[in-house]
Amino acid sequence: MLKSMTGFGRSEIANERQKITVEMKAVNHRYCDINIKMPKKLSIFEAGIRNLLKKYIQRGKVDVFITYEDYTENNMVLKYNEELAAEYVGVLQRMSEQFGIENDVRVSSLSRYPDVLTLEEQTVDTDELWGVLEEALHKASEQFVETRLVEGENLKNDLISKLDGMLEAVDFIEKRSPEILVEHRQRLEAKVKELLGDSTIDESRIITETTIFADKICVDEEIVRLRSHITSTRKALLEGGSIGRKLDFIAQEMNREANTILSKANDLEVANRAIDLKTEIEKVREQIQNIE
Repeated sequence: MLKSMTGFGRSEIANERQKITVEMKAVNHRYCDINIKMPKKLSIFEAGIRNLLKKYIQRGKVDVFITYEDYTENNMVLKYNEELAAEYVGVLQRMSEQFGIENDVRVSSLSRYPDVLTLEEQTVDTDELWGVLEEALHKASEQFVETRLVEGENLKNDLISKLDGMLEAVDFIEKRSPEILVEHRQRLEAKVKELLGDSTIDESRIITETTIFADKICVDEEIVRLRSHITSTRKALLEGGSIGRKLDFIAQEMNREANTILSKANDLEVANRAIDLKTEIEKVREQIQNIE
């Protein structure tokens, strides 16, 4: 299916320990440019995040916003340094023996000695954290892709409609071209008769002049190539996939053929249709910039 490059996705996953929210939005870009804003605590997962997102995104400038709430941040764990406490007790006992004074140390006072008891934050389970983050990323990406697909379908229908209009212009130019030759020959003969009066017209000269004129205005090759480009574009749109760059190249080729037709136009009606054709091609090119 066809995807637009603009899209939006959001997901929120929470449990008793944490909550992660992922928001994604994208605009047009020639390449895949992913910009991630997230707390430092999640920065260890950046490579994994990018690899996951690239499974869903081929082109576009994508901004990803990740917020993280840790419900265990205020849950401190009391740590008891048994070895250090033993050293304190040993030193105090030796002091008592050395100076002949009573060793009156109590547990309550020992606990207040430096680093015997410490408060530490609970260790983050990175596997659990990544599991929550990964789920949020998948859900946000799926919604993101869905919005791209919906807009992509609208783009496809609009582009096919424009291609139909371009074919009508091509048909008109193709039909009109032989008529231009006939009219040119008639004008040429009338002009020669006007100049020569009753003198005999040199038919071979008329044919030669008409042939030269026909060669100057001939757009058969341009019409064949233009039809081929329109057909290729329609086929690619119906097949879908990441075709934005391909269609952009084809649109440039179509514009080149239309310019050639316009430069050869020696007829007001053909010139007007060629201008209409260029206008439609430019509209198609603008829309193609939105395709992934």
